[in-house]
Amino acid sequence: MPKPAIRLVRFTGRLLLALAAVATPVVVFLVLIALTDGAGSGLAAWFTTLGAGTVLALWRGRHRTRSAARLVPFLPVIVAAALTATVCIPTVPTARRSPPALPSVDAQHWNLATGSRVAVYHYPPANPGPRHPVPFVYLHGGPVRGISVQDHRFLQLLARQGYDVHAYEQAGGGRSDLLPMDQYTISRSVRDLAAFVDRLDKGKVDILGFSGGGVVLTRALADPSVAARLHRAIVAEPGPMDGPTAHITGHKGRASAQSLAPAPNGPRSTHVPRYAVAFGLMRLGLLTPDTGLIGQAEGDNAFTAADLGSDTASAYCARDAYRIPSEDTAQNFSFSPAASLRVQQTVKASPSIAPLLRQSRTPAMLMIAECSSQVRQWATAVLADDPAIQRTQYMPGVGHHMWNGLDDNNHRAAAVITAFLQDEPAPLPNHPTRDEIPTFLRDHE
Repeated sequence: MPKPAIRLVRFTGRLLLALAAVATPVVVFLVLIALTDGAGSGLAAWFTTLGAGTVLALWRGRHRTRSAARLVPFLPVIVAAALTATVCIPTVPTARRSPPALPSVDAQHWNLATGSRVAVYHYPPANPGPRHPVPFVYLHGGPVRGISVQDHRFLQLLARQGYDVHAYEQAGGGRSDLLPMDQYTISRSVRDLAAFVDRLDKGKVDILGFSGGGVVLTRALADPSVAARLHRAIVAEPGPMDGPTAHITGHKGRASAQSLAPAPNGPRSTHVPRYAVAFGLMRLGLLTPDTGLIGQAEGDNAFTAADLGSDTASAYCARDAYRIPSEDTAQNFSFSPAASLRVQQTVKASPSIAPLLRQSRTPAMLMIAECSSQVRQWATAVLADDPAIQRTQYMPGVGHHMWNGLDDNNHRAAAVITAFLQDEPAPLPNHPTRDEIPTFLRDHE
């Protein structure tokens, strides 16, 4: 073998050994982060790794006589310590940073009987024509997310059609106050809904629950004490309603834009080592939502709309991949990944609510999107078990986010909603019916 080739092989071997020497303490650090649940902002794992690395470097250099040679084993430890230190240092404020006020509506803050303090928005009827006498309440998706600007525009549309529209951001989301992490449960969300309607003090309400809000509404329909506060209910694109439903893996809707749309623009917290490690290990189940690595407020402040990645695109049809609208502004966007994960965990751990849902008597409607990214059985389980669902509206040409500002989608969604609330003929066929569920699922294989 020529000498240059030999030198290259030796250099490559030394480089790989050096990289391995650095990688080993980094891996040890990550394992310790998981084992300690990120205690002390990760410093417990960092000091343990640094101490173990230092002892090992001293042992490796014990037979070396030259001072410079004794320092060589310490180089990988120093490099690894510098790299892992970035996981322990916050780069955003650790105190809660709420979004600024919206130009279109003022947020009030209500203290609910449950102890939650939530941001409340009111859009009074804005037309000179007939006004719907029953208050309208919107439960947004998430869970534990702020109401997007796109949703606010849709609520304004309903107000212009004579509805007295009320909405609140669920505890921990948007401009609402945080809760201790162990208080984020799906049961708490249902109790907050009941407490909000009581605080509104306008009698029974019509209510639209979208996505995660649809889960809260479904579980409210299964609770007679909460359902007694509801006049009519619209469950739109719900997530799984309980543990058995959450473990279903099945059919989804027509092709979404998830794998087609360009990557979202903007900064990502996951490009910062601290938050890449925290959110990544949390998602893998190796860190708890209440991890000591990052606090709840810090995680909320760090997370950006771009961190949702293709999740946003999954809410649109494939045909809309290159014209997905901006759902929110950077200033208004708010999402709590840890609290959201915690609520989802309580849904997955909950027993079946089907026996209680079968006793529901609140007139209800189900909305399903053609290009839904949701598992179809999440919606059809509600249809199968709730005898009070009077109609199902299968919305063609839209994805999970059915009112999205594209074409006439907002007006089509509003027409379906208002027709049901006013007990008028449905704009679309009643599909699927309960008897059609097997065929509906088979058509989406």
